[in-house]
Amino acid sequence: MRLAETDQPIDVGTVPDEMYASVVRPARYGEPKNAFATEAVPTPRPERGEVLVYVKAAGINYNNVWAARGYPLDVVGAREKRGDTTGFHIGGSEASGIVWEVGEGVRSVAPGDHVVLSGCRWDESAEDIRLGGDPMASVTQRVWGYEDNFGAFAQFTVVADFQCHPKPPALSWEAAAAYLLTGATAYRQLRGWEPHVVRPGDPVLVWGGAGGLGSMAIQLVREFGGRGGAVVSSPERAEYCRALGAVGTVDRTGYAHWGRLPDTGDAAFAAWAAEAKRFGRAFFDALGERRAPRIVFEHVGEDTLPTSLLLCDTAGMVVICGGTSGYNGDIDLRYLWMRQKRLQGSHFADLAECRAITALVAAGRIDPCLSWTGTLDDVGVGHQMLADNTQPPGNLAVTVNSA
Repeated sequence: MRLAETDQPIDVGTVPDEMYASVVRPARYGEPKNAFATEAVPTPRPERGEVLVYVKAAGINYNNVWAARGYPLDVVGAREKRGDTTGFHIGGSEASGIVWEVGEGVRSVAPGDHVVLSGCRWDESAEDIRLGGDPMASVTQRVWGYEDNFGAFAQFTVVADFQCHPKPPALSWEAAAAYLLTGATAYRQLRGWEPHVVRPGDPVLVWGGAGGLGSMAIQLVREFGGRGGAVVSSPERAEYCRALGAVGTVDRTGYAHWGRLPDTGDAAFAAWAAEAKRFGRAFFDALGERRAPRIVFEHVGEDTLPTSLLLCDTAGMVVICGGTSGYNGDIDLRYLWMRQKRLQGSHFADLAECRAITALVAAGRIDPCLSWTGTLDDVGVGHQMLADNTQPPGNLAVTVNSA
């Protein structure tokens, strides 16, 4: 019997030999709607320092669009090189659920605890961590549910004990599954790169303001006293962003300079620069004052990075955590060095940052912005919306175990 269809919860600690999961296999690599399929697979078991979690809901994020396509990383092939023989990928890098079983040495959680799961793991005994390094910069750091297998899109998942964080009690399972990846990522981008942290009054340009990351970023900018200007694609999304705390918005559909930066010696460069500066004036109008953004919140990449670096304030920072429009990031280096700007890569969050965003959510100061909920069989549908940029504003999740 499928656990999600049972009327009563199974006793904590009782683990079936098989479970249902939304699985990607190399033979199905392609568009997400076709790549994911619900299958019965062996249930993983926790080893030392690990926790088996009964998944109640799982968040949907762009990294498993990449996994479904097998590009830019063949996740199954990469794991096979490390000795993995499963032949499949179970994605999902955030979830809410119940601690079901703990491995040897685990003391931070116990069976029955309600938890949310963060998306990166590492070897705590690694030399670079023991010498005081940021675990997110460790050579051992990998993304659970993307680089590592047995992610959130399954009835059970195995995580390192430190990936378990207390579930905000007031949240539904679905809402609790939808904020941690985008929220912690945005928190690190906006608060993790001293001295470029959001301060009261700081102008911040937020790309993709109505998306999952943008929804979190707008609220965090507001929370820390900044003034967020959000980029959107429709009047409805503009209204959504203003309701979250954006002081103004710019509709990107009125501009035509997106994509690779023309060569600085070409006539096309002058046309590009004129259009980018026109976009900049629209940002000033949205902000209500002529101030360049001290921080530019980036995740779009190829289409927008040239504009981001141009518009960023002198000695400001463009901080980027993705490349949903492409991975070729062209910039005009004159603005980088002569205006002493910073181009900073940022990847998810450390444990303190995960706890910080969780505390803000638990206090009701940050809304998870859950906008769509499907079932385990809808995992491919949710990722296809992200791939096609047709998702509703905010974050997406699927329910897994209903009992």
